Amino acid sequence: MSRPVVHQAAALLLGYPDHHWPDRLHTVHTTLRTVPGPETGLLLRFCEQVAGTEPLALAARYVATFDRSRRRCLYLTYYTDGDTRRRGATLAGLKALYRDHGWQPPEDELPDFLPLMLEFAARTPDTGTRLLADHRPALELLRFALAAHRSPYTDVLQAVCDTLPGSGPATREAALRLARTGPPAEAVGLLPYPQRAPDAPHAKETSR
Repeated sequence: MSRPVVHQAAALLLGYPDHHWPDRLHTVHTTLRTVPGPETGLLLRFCEQVAGTEPLALAARYVATFDRSRRRCLYLTYYTDGDTRRRGATLAGLKALYRDHGWQPPEDELPDFLPLMLEFAARTPDTGTRLLADHRPALELLRFALAAHRSPYTDVLQAVCDTLPGSGPATREAALRLARTGPPAEAVGLLPYPQRAPDAPHAKETSR
């Protein structure tokens, strides 16, 4: 497995399917065909599933999948921090981490947006993989929610989770119960994974 390649490919596939999408999909598909491994097999299966979908139709599916359900949110700190002041602190910590490694993500996107985190992991494999592992509870909840939604994006999340060391939530049933309840509205984490960040003002969430 080439973990950085999987992370970069997943970042591109989880981005909004704009007018550049056909070229992006072609590049990912062509590259992954030369990279062996079960994770790339999952990503290739996703590419083949959506290859015949018109960009506008796929864009509508993307919005319905990720933007209209808090259980399938691509902003990972929402699963652990909810809409609380603590989330602002976590977002500030992510920005500082990116800066410390010489990476400046776009200013018009929150730093916990999964495609951004995956691109960071592709550029800085050791630190980025640890970052994704720290947010594995959110990744697993998103994966289970996508599977319940019967979304082809499930394969992309499965591929990402398979690149991470160790295990996620203790049982699939526990993760599914948490996914059904949705993210917290107050400062209550969904899983016992501590978030270590100083207090900071709440970051305002952007919308597409």
